[in-house]
Amino acid sequence: MATILVEETENLEKAIKRFKRMVEKEGIIREYKKREYYEKPSTILNRKNKTLQRKMMKKTRKSHDSRASY
Repeated sequence: MATILVEETENLEKAIKRFKRMVEKEGIIREYKKREYYEKPSTILNRKNKTLQRKMMKKTRKSHDSRASY
């Protein structure tokens, strides 16, 4: 959980910016958006497999392109 200590002499805008940075760094907003709706386990698995396939295609394409340039 993101918490910050605000001193009496500290500017409120600075404290808010610090809090926003901390929330972004910890990934709280991203996690909230991810859990906003229920996602079936099969859908999660399919999404992960698709991203893995995309990564592999990109990697093979990249290695193939580098060999063709010689």
